Amino acid sequence: MELENSQNNSLAKLPILKLGEYEMWEIRIKQYFQIQDYALWEVIENGNSWVPIPVTAPESGPSTALKMTVPSTTEEKMCKKNDVKARSLLLMALPNEHQLTFNQYADAQSMFIAIKARFGGNDATKKTQKALLKQQYENFNATSSESLDSIFNRLQKLVSRLAILGVDTSPEDLNVKFLRSLPSEWDTHVVVWMNKPDFETMGLDDLYNNFKIVEQKVKRTVAANKIRI
Repeated sequence: MELENSQNNSLAKLPILKLGEYEMWEIRIKQYFQIQDYALWEVIENGNSWVPIPVTAPESGPSTALKMTVPSTTEEKMCKKNDVKARSLLLMALPNEHQLTFNQYADAQSMFIAIKARFGGNDATKKTQKALLKQQYENFNATSSESLDSIFNRLQKLVSRLAILGVDTSPEDLNVKFLRSLPSEWDTHVVVWMNKPDFETMGLDDLYNNFKIVEQKVKRTVAANKIRI
């Protein structure tokens, strides 16, 4: 029961847009809406199908000046309700300093389009971002005080952002990058795993899980060496 509650809380966490990370946010916000209520994502993607329509004035016949200001059918009301909820959630997913700017958009679809135009960047911006991420990947390293989890998560995040921009990384290159970024206390295990016959095709998750198995042993060795010194 506790595990189920924890998973539900995790799923319910609204992803907040961070500057410079629009592509990743777009994936996460889409997943968020689809998991919470797919109808919310549909109204963002396809728009609110309800629009004000002309009504008939008994005295003068059909008039385009008279418009229905509220949905009338059950389907229209549900669509409008979903649009209001999706718009509110999108607004809450923005940094505080941008909420007032985007509050002017009356529906979820137009707001989402405006967010993409503002934070998604043009081709020149994406080219610059791609070059920067490639440089960060080439220079990726870790300090002796950084945990194995932190190293793995940072590398995964960097590779994911590169993949979104169309930059693929081979399993072998990714494994080498991970192992060579580890602090010196891992050197013995690094040498062993780099000589494994399936190293070139092994997934990074599998490599990381194998290193997690011996993590406590490595920590004890480091602590013992410090005591001797």
